[in-house]
Amino acid sequence: MRPIRLPEPEPEPPGGATPEIFAAGGGATVVRRAVVIGNGCAGAENQCLGLLRALGLSDRLTLYRAIRPTGGINKLLHFLPISLHKLVDQFLGRVFSDTRFATVVQINKLAQYSARNSQSFGLSSILEADTQKIVTMVRGTFEKEGPALVVACGRDTIPYASSIRLLASDNVFVIQIQHPRSRLGRFDLVVTPRHDYYVLTTKGQQEVPLLFRRWITPQEPPGPNVVLTAGALHQADSAALRFAAADWHAELAPLPKPLVVVNIGGPTRNCKYDVDLAKQLVNSLHNVLKTCGSVRISFSRRTPPQMSDVVLKEFSTHPKIYIWDGEDPNPHLGHLAWADAFIITADSISMLSEACSTGKPVYVIGTEHCRWKFSDFHNRLRERRAVRPFTGLEDMSDSWSYPPLNDAADVAARVREVLVQRGWKLG
Repeated sequence: MRPIRLPEPEPEPPGGATPEIFAAGGGATVVRRAVVIGNGCAGAENQCLGLLRALGLSDRLTLYRAIRPTGGINKLLHFLPISLHKLVDQFLGRVFSDTRFATVVQINKLAQYSARNSQSFGLSSILEADTQKIVTMVRGTFEKEGPALVVACGRDTIPYASSIRLLASDNVFVIQIQHPRSRLGRFDLVVTPRHDYYVLTTKGQQEVPLLFRRWITPQEPPGPNVVLTAGALHQADSAALRFAAADWHAELAPLPKPLVVVNIGGPTRNCKYDVDLAKQLVNSLHNVLKTCGSVRISFSRRTPPQMSDVVLKEFSTHPKIYIWDGEDPNPHLGHLAWADAFIITADSISMLSEACSTGKPVYVIGTEHCRWKFSDFHNRLRERRAVRPFTGLEDMSDSWSYPPLNDAADVAARVREVLVQRGWKLG
């Protein structure tokens, strides 16, 4: 697959003068490109892209993905490091491609390996993550294009990002988003939410049995290379919302006000709920409909069918309510731009972070089902007066505001500071 095309470097000055990347800003080395290492998860990759938008490098990047094999027994192999997982998958693929052998040992389920990795990601510009190839690329192009900002997010990207920094530390600045659990010094910066450090609070310690405390991370306060955020980074900055407002003007501007957007996620390990929450949401929505001009509902990929069925059965023909069918174009950014208020299930840190970046009213349903650091996240949002519980007693025409969450801009400012300390600057 072809990488995203970077702009052609400017020709070197005549007479062997110092290239611009080393001469600008009083001798500062200029960072003009980025490498993103993703894991195929939109929530993780959006955090990388959101930071690069804030740094002005979103159109000068190459995207690589560390993707685990799928199909067969691969779901059971996720506990393995990704490199070992791939080796095991390749071995099993060769073994069970021989249908005679598969018949002899009578493991029919494993014989399905032929289609295990046939999925297409639909982007010809995405490369498979390969540490050595990335290191060779950033070293080989350093003289003409300068250093690269490497941004990674997700557990499976950690070994790639840390190895690239180890092998090419003079050519890269490596940022790992989401807490890597151990050895934070492997990265130039680690970006992680404050609630990841909930385990170190008095309340967090009380919730962890003494026997298990040594296995819970992090085990020490954040060091100088850790940047703490309120929520998740994302791409829904003011510029993106201005474009979305224009793109969705014809469809959303004429809707009766207030426009209330409802985003429904799905249960997670730290926020467990069932179809009863969908029934509670339906009842509460009925109670506030009289104060809504229009309502638009979206489900996420994680929404269980039994939950979406409850909502669809109740509201699919309601004249005030539109339910997105999951087909493109996705109205999410348009909703963020045009909504007057949001109602969001408590499980999604990403959706809540995006909505709270608008400064508009955000109502949350299901926080009582959250525990551990998810509860800490919700407590912090309430302390900032960014969210209120959705009870069904609200007047949705009430307008209230708060200082918007601006995590990507805050992290970008810290990145610039650290680059200056190194003698580098953003181009």
